[in-house]
Amino acid sequence: MISGAEAHRIGNALASVAEWTSEIVVVLNEEVADGTEAAAAAFGAKIFREPWRGYIAQKNSVADKASQPWLLGLDADEVVSDSLRQEIIGLFAQTPAGAAYSFPRRSFYLGRWIGHGDWYPDRCVRLWAKGRARAGGVEPHAELQVDGPVVKLRHDLLHYSNESIDQQISKIVPFSADFVRHRLQNGRRAGMADLAFRPAWRFFRAYVLRRGFLDGWQGFYIASLTAFSTLTRYSKVLEAQKKSSEK
Repeated sequence: MISGAEAHRIGNALASVAEWTSEIVVVLNEEVADGTEAAAAAFGAKIFREPWRGYIAQKNSVADKASQPWLLGLDADEVVSDSLRQEIIGLFAQTPAGAAYSFPRRSFYLGRWIGHGDWYPDRCVRLWAKGRARAGGVEPHAELQVDGPVVKLRHDLLHYSNESIDQQISKIVPFSADFVRHRLQNGRRAGMADLAFRPAWRFFRAYVLRRGFLDGWQGFYIASLTAFSTLTRYSKVLEAQKKSSEK
């Protein structure tokens, strides 16, 4: 696990794995002073403090520090459900067939479990043989790049992110900044067509095609905010292009 200031919820994550894993390794941001270290130490975690270098580098760092042949990566706002725990334990009752395993992640948001739209099944590859995968992708969305077959498990990883609308909205600015930086570094421009069609498509896909309407008003809000976030990202690319042309 990598972690920032998560004293209020890291205990729930670690409690869901402490009794059936061989070791717990946490790379903690060096400036954290809210009690997260003590909360993790209560579960016998090996704790390393490091400066923040981005999600990809941080996740690879913690994986390198693990000593066991199989690794399970968690975030501080996630909990391994009882059914997923039993499925994983059953998996190791015999020789595992995959180099890595994925499972669906179900988010609790604004008072309900989200079961549709862009948020579910939200499959995550989080269980892998040491040396068979490395974190990669584009910040801030680190993804495991696996050397070998990835096998799907059935049961849910539980996700307690976005404790309020304000918290979710606060992510738009840093996430869009990473998007703009990556897009410009790769020479990918944006135009009016991106603004006209991409946000509408993201809403339609999430709310209609992926049945986000079955998740009540929360499903409508999630689809709407996804569309707004998409609009913001491409508008900021256009803004950056304009500034660059004026230099």
